[in-house]
Amino acid sequence: MRKIIHIDMDAFFASVELRERPDLQHLPVVISSHHPRAVIAAASYPARKFGLRSAMSMSQAKKLCPQVVVIEPHFDKYRAVSQQIHEIFQQYTPLIEPLSLDEAYLDVTENLQNIPSATEVAQRIRADIFKITGLTASAGVAPNKFLAKVASDWNKPNGICIIKPSQVQHFIHDLPLKKIPGVGKVTQEKLKSLNLETLGDLQQIEENVLIHHFGKYGKQLFLYAQGIDERPVQAERQRQQISKETTFDDDLTLIQCAVYWEGLIERVWQSLEKKQMQARGVTVKLKLKNFQVLQHSKSFKLALNSQQEMQEVIHQLLDEMQIPAHFQFRLVGVGLYQLTEQQDQPQLCLW
Repeated sequence: MRKIIHIDMDAFFASVELRERPDLQHLPVVISSHHPRAVIAAASYPARKFGLRSAMSMSQAKKLCPQVVVIEPHFDKYRAVSQQIHEIFQQYTPLIEPLSLDEAYLDVTENLQNIPSATEVAQRIRADIFKITGLTASAGVAPNKFLAKVASDWNKPNGICIIKPSQVQHFIHDLPLKKIPGVGKVTQEKLKSLNLETLGDLQQIEENVLIHHFGKYGKQLFLYAQGIDERPVQAERQRQQISKETTFDDDLTLIQCAVYWEGLIERVWQSLEKKQMQARGVTVKLKLKNFQVLQHSKSFKLALNSQQEMQEVIHQLLDEMQIPAHFQFRLVGVGLYQLTEQQDQPQLCLW
């Protein structure tokens, strides 16, 4: 039986900025650029009371909260604080799986401090974080990653939730399905159409029925319904994707977007080379003026050999998408995925 902790910093970017601006602590603060098409990177808890949240457009945020205080992001600062937090983690366990700058899984089944209680480990980590950074963190303690992540959100901000093995079935029975990591709006609607609202409801459905409706994810849903998640904490979690995006001041047609692809491709390819990695997958993303996202990807048996090859694949993907000429976009992006360390290989055949 594993002992897993999920640590999630509270409104991380905003909290880092507010350390230096205590006068703004009780005001609706968001972290965002002043670009006309900017979106929120983080929202303080007072801002969230107005319905403001990360990824919301600033135009929408200002409608909901005209008095919103906007602070430009400082990502170097956030990375430095994140490094401090990870140094704290390393005092307790080498099994750390970062999910982002502000959250991570820790396996403390056997920990460096020989503390028998995972709850005590989580409490000490939270206390250390506050002592060293002045920031608060919420924690979930559970027998697996799925439950630990759900638990870390249970008593936010600055809280802790413990799910002991004997409490798992009681805890998950009435758990809303929207609380499951990875269940987005589309999946939620599909589950609702099947009269499935809670994990208890899901327990009544056979595995083959869930697979029929949800494909591979149906098997995962079936296991979650039993409180099962056998994924280990991956200490050497490899970066999944390198991507770059650009947001336009005005909405552009696909033809008008053409001048931006080359620059994005160059930036992504340079990042790939800097990390000394190679990629077998290419993805392209376009966001319409109504915020609908169009995305198309393609992967290959062999890795791409050049920036030119990546460019050819991008144009191939755009052709396959058959985008109407009148569609207008506010954002475009490109990415590489299925990343591995560089090695010599035969040339990729795109066709």
